[in-house]
Amino acid sequence: MTQHPISRFPVPELADLPEDIRTRILAVQEKSGFVPNVFLVLAHRPDEFRAFFAYHDALMEKKTGSLSKAEREMIVVATSNANQCQYCVVAHGAILRIRAKNPLLADQVAINYRKADISPRQHAMLDFAMKVATHAHSVDDDDLARLAPHGLDREDAWDIAAITAFFGLSNRMANVTSMRPNDEFYTLGR
Repeated sequence: MTQHPISRFPVPELADLPEDIRTRILAVQEKSGFVPNVFLVLAHRPDEFRAFFAYHDALMEKKTGSLSKAEREMIVVATSNANQCQYCVVAHGAILRIRAKNPLLADQVAINYRKADISPRQHAMLDFAMKVATHAHSVDDDDLARLAPHGLDREDAWDIAAITAFFGLSNRMANVTSMRPNDEFYTLGR
């Protein structure tokens, strides 16, 4: 079996990383059983690594707001598909399968969320996320008003937009670095 590079940029050795970054990566490895390549690739620039994961955690691990962790992952999967980011569709598709406890949902959302087995609320959420991903310049008050009948308020709209925007950055960096999804992601949650 041929080993494929996980990035077109240098990937530091774990032993050479600053202690805080090495500790975080080892904790992820202990929890998941492997090191997701995003951690190794982004460790190429330690200060940016720290900033990236601090914002990631603020968005994806927050305890407030009405979006579930599975819904947050739906946003990532759908918009990452629009941005043609293989790494994020595969990696966050795996997380979505686990968080939604549904092995089909991630594939449905990744391919075409409009035909996925999701609730009207989730359709409205993803419609808004896709507009942020592809036409943010045209978002207006009517877009926020369309969320309200589904129990999504302005704070939820902020969360949807922030997740979409953050993963727009992530998608672009994954594509530029040619970040390869770990093989382990393909079977998680199936």
